[in-house]
Amino acid sequence: MKYGARNKLKATVTSVKKGDVMALVKFQVTEPGEMASVLTTESVEELGLKPGDEIMVFIKAIHVMPVKE
Repeated sequence: MKYGARNKLKATVTSVKKGDVMALVKFQVTEPGEMASVLTTESVEELGLKPGDEIMVFIKAIHVMPVKE
């Protein structure tokens, strides 16, 4: 299966809570994966980012897509 989402983590479903219309699915990340971010050069310079830096990554997205192969 091929898809365009590149920021992916391996995870295990830990719970499923079903409602009438929506369901809440919780995951435990089991294998860190490589992630990517596009930001302005000004932001990179202000943060002083360079290879080897240890940072925190906050994921701001409207979609988390579970994929079961």
